[in-house]
This record gives sequence, structure tokens and C-alpha cells, in this order.
Amino acid sequence: MLISDHDKKRISATIAAAELKTAGEIFCVIARQSGDYRLVPIVWAAFAALLLPLPLILFTVMTAHWIYIAQLALFAVLAPVLSIQAVRFRIVPRRRMHEQAHAEAVRQFCAQGLHKTENRTGVLIFASEAEHYAEVIADAGINAKVPQAVWDDAVAVLIAEIAQGRAADGFVAAVDRCGAVLAQHFPPGALNRNELPDRLIEI
Repeated sequence: MLISDHDKKRISATIAAAELKTAGEIFCVIARQSGDYRLVPIVWAAFAALLLPLPLILFTVMTAHWIYIAQLALFAVLAPVLSIQAVRFRIVPRRRMHEQAHAEAVRQFCAQGLHKTENRTGVLIFASEAEHYAEVIADAGINAKVPQAVWDDAVAVLIAEIAQGRAADGFVAAVDRCGAVLAQHFPPGALNRNELPDRLIEI
């Protein structure tokens, strides 16, 4: 569990308080990881095995038969070693991890129904632990009025707190910042219906 039940309740209460002052809807998601990247170790192991023959040909008298065996052996050793999770996440390019985490954030935005709010005022606060990635995704009704720099500020606070092992505090701070902006641009209507659950989920 990334966030305790107590802290989830604290985050839910913060969302509920923020939504009392706005017609916007805030939803939070934290993922342990956004992808498994299982093909990456295979690619690295295959690449190393393909490069191996050159130095063996240039600097040894090994026959083609033994060079081929050396290639197979190198691949057989590297593939499982690089597949260990702690190693695997160190060899995946950062850009690839961020692309995967962004794709997961978009999937969660749709899966949680944030694109279905009446006035298109849904906001997703998303973080993925393994990728060290966070993002705020706002629906069309909000993006037309709120500059990206506002969301970047909330993301910076969230990432800083997660880096210190205080993910719950990060979400609380991010919700407060997003709620303040939503209250400014999207004040509550006469009914101010709560269209989405006030909670954080783990995936």
C-alpha cells in the first residue's frame, strides 16, 4: 500500500472541502508503476550479444562456433539479470517511462469518467511511483481558462513531497492548489452537484 487508509481519508476530506468552493471535480490516482517494460531487458541483452563478436574476432582466435556459444551465453546471463525489477527500472530510458506514465494518466482520466462531467470541469491529479512522474490533467472546460504553469506548480509540490516519502502530503497540497484555482475560475453553481467520488485510488 502506497498510502495508508488514514491518509486516503485525509485526502478525500481535502478534495471535499475544495469542491465546496468550486464547480470543478478533482480526482486523485497513484500508481505503483505505469508499465512493466519487460521487453527492455531483452533488447539490451540482445544488443550486447550482437556486439560481442567484434572484439572476439579482433582480439582472440576463437572459432565461429565458440563465438556463437559466447553470444548465447551472454544473452542467457544478461536477460534475466536485467529483468530484475530494481535493475530493469534503471535501464529504461527516462523519456520512455514518462511517455508510459503519461499514457496511463490519460487512461485513468477516461476510466474514472473525468471527461464526462457536465461542464467539462474534471481535474485528475496523477502520480506514478516507479517512473517518478506526476501530472495534472484538466478537461477542456478548464484548460481554456487556466494556464499550464498553474498545474506545473501543483505537480512540483506533489513530486517534492513524494521524493521525501510524504505522498499523502503531496496530494493534499496539490489538491489545495488545484482547488484554489478552480474556485477562482469556476465558482460553485446553485446546485453544485458532486459528480465524482472524492477520493484517491491506488492502481
